[in-house]
Amino acid sequence: MVKSNQLATDSIPKLLLKFSLPAIVALIVNALYNIVDSIFVGQGVGDLGLAGVTICFPIVTTFIAFIMLVGMGATALISIRLGEQKQEEAETIVINALILFIVMGISLTVLGLIFLEEILLLFGATPTVLPYATKYLRIILIGSVFLAIGTGMNNFIRAEGNPKTAMVTMFIGAITNIILDYVFIFIFKWGIEGAAFATILSYVLTSTWVLYHFYSGRSTLKIRGKKLQLESIIVTQIIRLGIPTFIIQVTSSIQQLILNRSLARYGGDLALAAIGVIMSITTFLIMPAMGIGQGAQPILGFNKGAKEYGRVKETLGLSILAATSVIFLGFIVSKIWPLQLIGLFNKNPDLIELGAHGMNIFFKLIPLVGVQMLGASYFQAVGKPNHATLLGLLRQIIIFIPLLIVLPHFWGLEGVWWSAPLSDLGAFLLTGTWLLFEVRQLKQLEILSQEPQGL
Repeated sequence: MVKSNQLATDSIPKLLLKFSLPAIVALIVNALYNIVDSIFVGQGVGDLGLAGVTICFPIVTTFIAFIMLVGMGATALISIRLGEQKQEEAETIVINALILFIVMGISLTVLGLIFLEEILLLFGATPTVLPYATKYLRIILIGSVFLAIGTGMNNFIRAEGNPKTAMVTMFIGAITNIILDYVFIFIFKWGIEGAAFATILSYVLTSTWVLYHFYSGRSTLKIRGKKLQLESIIVTQIIRLGIPTFIIQVTSSIQQLILNRSLARYGGDLALAAIGVIMSITTFLIMPAMGIGQGAQPILGFNKGAKEYGRVKETLGLSILAATSVIFLGFIVSKIWPLQLIGLFNKNPDLIELGAHGMNIFFKLIPLVGVQMLGASYFQAVGKPNHATLLGLLRQIIIFIPLLIVLPHFWGLEGVWWSAPLSDLGAFLLTGTWLLFEVRQLKQLEILSQEPQGL
């Protein structure tokens, strides 16, 4: 078992690889099983079933935003407390987060079931798709508690210094869902309900695995025998630190909504199809950077709490370099084989041509995203949620949406495509400026910490 004190002793490159690689793999696996889920429903249930699941995906993403509000906020707080050698306080944070996950899961289930049809219609369900979406989401809602516990508390396993165990959790959920999808849809012939049952059973299994980890004595953070009760101060701190991730998740849905409307207006259905492909490629392109950010957070938080400012600087610099490099590699691939990448999703030559053209503009400055993503991760990890929130909103909302509204009036569809690289540039400039000030402050703190104390 990897002990949390190694966060203060192991080399930063070793730690970053140890923590980031499992997070990268987990994110990619999670994305893949969502795609496979859609393929099984599309093949086994049909177009309407696939449309029903597609309507439900952003709703589930909204649920996950609430889970991440607690999960990422508590993770940052746990890392800082462990760095301060306050393990008992870290364990109290875990207990408070577990209670919040249970309350949140039950609340989402009840509210979702009461307003089920209204929610689906709000997210765009048509009369023909509504029955499929209703069947699917009703079952998914019943598993909200298990989704919250399994997804949310898995972050704590990584924060305590067990990234491989956290990766195993993701594999358990993904593989279970894929296998059960095939069994329930193609063998048992349960249709779209089969896909939903496969999903919630994967939630049940992952949440059971996570709880076993913490209650079996295998974990660094012990929660056996502790009282399940909320403490208002801790809850406030968790929510305060989790707000940046929550806002980023929610605003991404708003961004996608406005983007789709602009594309439909200026480019029609073909442009909508093209952006779907481009966003799928974008997800895989930036996921390694997201994993690096997740892997860096416990290292940053622990060493900031331990006042090891030199290690904080080294982690920040190395993680930014790694994230930028991996995105740049994907950027090169998109430049060399744009037609082939778009062609993986659809063989329509018009779509391939439009998608390749749009992707070429959309990705022009995407290597800069690594700095912006790691900047937001850094400020969240060291307990500066206001900075992290603003940086998270910059690229998706503050800069992107105004450009998306203004530029198409002058350039039409080309203006829609150009909104992305210009927002990447703006977010990079502000993030880079803030990080430069932060590095200077870390240098000053490092110098002060090395000065001999007065007698």
